[in-house]
Amino acid sequence: MEIRRIGRPEIDDRELDAYSRLVRVLDRELLGTDELTRSIDELALDLRDDDPYRARVALGAFEGDELVGLAEIDWERDEDASTAYLPLLGVAPSHRRRGTGSALLAEAERVAQDAGRPTLVVSSEHLLDPGDRAGTEAEDEHGRLAGGDGSAERVRPPQGDASIEADATAVRFATARGYALGQLDRISVLDVGGRAADFAASLAALGPGDPYRVVTWADRVPDDLVDSMAYAHERMSVDAPSGAISYELEHWDAARVRDDEERAAARGRRNLTAAAVAPDGSVAGFTVLSLLAESVAVEQWDTIVLASHRGHGLGMRLKLANLVHLDRADPGRERVFTWNADENEHMLAINVALGFRGFAHEAVWQRP
Repeated sequence: MEIRRIGRPEIDDRELDAYSRLVRVLDRELLGTDELTRSIDELALDLRDDDPYRARVALGAFEGDELVGLAEIDWERDEDASTAYLPLLGVAPSHRRRGTGSALLAEAERVAQDAGRPTLVVSSEHLLDPGDRAGTEAEDEHGRLAGGDGSAERVRPPQGDASIEADATAVRFATARGYALGQLDRISVLDVGGRAADFAASLAALGPGDPYRVVTWADRVPDDLVDSMAYAHERMSVDAPSGAISYELEHWDAARVRDDEERAAARGRRNLTAAAVAPDGSVAGFTVLSLLAESVAVEQWDTIVLASHRGHGLGMRLKLANLVHLDRADPGRERVFTWNADENEHMLAINVALGFRGFAHEAVWQRP
């Protein structure tokens, strides 16, 4: 077995095709759907690693010419950053229990160390089984998925009420290598087909949002809001609940916002934003829906209301406004997927009220 980087600067078309197919296999297994799998064009741009703000390294495990495992690692290029993130690590089902995952993780750790990022954060996905969805894990009024019926040992993060089975393969893999569970995110889905009128009626029922006004746009931030949007993005990187995970400040300015927009368009993404604008003309909060190419699915990306503007119901207002915006922009979309920290009671309550239902957890691990 050989582990080597994929891409940068050139990507072999056969390797790219194999990479795309393996990502799709892993998505189907880990999330029960491939609706969120990046298109091959988007993967090609991601693997090129030419983002001036964030580095990304893709690793492939090969047996001969066959790709049997992969990992993606990324980090902020800022000189003060010390953490790297491993959101994707997987091995083809036919090649497991041969040390491939361990070898990929070891190489990812080496890459992070060489980049001056001694802290590595690793993610794993855990589908709720039919028993969990039927109530083995109790869902409270805030939509939090709680600890199970006691029939199997569970692992819990420092914050929140959710848990995952201690005997799960990914749990045993992470803990055996010294990683501790720092946070659980709830992965939820909302069926939006045929619900546009409901969303519009709910938004209207909220009444005027004085003193805030809600504006929406597709892809490009209006020039008069770009600086305050950059500030809001920067606060999002550290203000969101983080459990025991070392998420670091991302430095944003207008140039980074524009670069991010151009990269999304090149990847075939269409991003819809709803923002609350304060009386002084600054962004008080925003939410983003990202429309994948070649899919009926939508990813709910960042949602934040800045600390000084909370308590005015802006979270629900923004989400409803953007769901109405989604129907106008692309009425053929069927589902919205979102990720929320289990300890984020306020946002979970908003999502439950909108109709989101949980179907999986994303576990986030960090080695102390």
